[in-house]
Amino acid sequence: MDLFGLILLDVIAPVFVLMGAGVVLHRIFNLHLATLSKLLTYFFIPVVAFVNVYESQITGEIFFEILITQVVFAAVMIGVSAGMSRALRLDRGRDANLKNSIVLINSGNFGIPVSQLVFQGQPIGVTVQVFVMLIQNFITYTYGLFNSISVRHSGSKAVFEFLKMPVLYALVLGYVLKAMKLDLPFFVMEPISRSADAFLAVALLTLGAQVAFIRLRELNKVIIASCIGRLLIGPAVSLGIILLMGLDGVVAQALFIASAFPSSRNSAQLALEYDNHPELAAQIVLVTTVLSAVTVTIVVYLSGIIF
Repeated sequence: MDLFGLILLDVIAPVFVLMGAGVVLHRIFNLHLATLSKLLTYFFIPVVAFVNVYESQITGEIFFEILITQVVFAAVMIGVSAGMSRALRLDRGRDANLKNSIVLINSGNFGIPVSQLVFQGQPIGVTVQVFVMLIQNFITYTYGLFNSISVRHSGSKAVFEFLKMPVLYALVLGYVLKAMKLDLPFFVMEPISRSADAFLAVALLTLGAQVAFIRLRELNKVIIASCIGRLLIGPAVSLGIILLMGLDGVVAQALFIASAFPSSRNSAQLALEYDNHPELAAQIVLVTTVLSAVTVTIVVYLSGIIF
């Protein structure tokens, strides 16, 4: 079997098998999504972040490269989404949905599990994805939030929401302990490592449950534009930025792959909270997630060839 087929079977197929299990379980047992979401946000994601930072060899230079790449990438994608929205002449609600669906990426529940499968034995690859997720969360609580509610909330709310994220403090703790060269005792590190191993399954089961009852009513121009912007233009823009910056190796691979993930469920959550065509936003999340089985496979394949 060629490399493309191996990536599809060994990386993408396990993701969708677990998501499918989440769909079935939620349809049968009506899982409590709020509890699953809190487990991920306040326990599993911080644990994964801590372990990968603690065990990786990431430097200040690499962090700076990640930050610059993601800031430029976000700025370009904001411009692309604005241009597409203007060309389609959308109303304000659909305009917000299109912009958020293209700019906000599912870097957590989808991105980290895929990175764990791609970069097995290479903690730095997953660490890059954790940093991308952190930056994406900041974009969500700034650009995404303000895009949804216009001027009805102050900047202090966005900063407060960002500072509430425990993953931020898990990253800091991991760096501090690593800088101090402090080896954690077995009885502490073992449960942390076991919990980090469990993240992949819990995250994908939860993601499957989240899309279990979303129905695709029609494949309209907004959904099509979102798919093109998020799954095709996004990776192309990211590749251009990475090449211009002269990045290479695992960091370049991880950044390229991170740009290919589907629309974040946060975009649908913001649409629901502020009544900006929530059904449309949910359908975009579903369609981009399903189609990403193909596009992410292609990007993972290309990342191995280019970098």
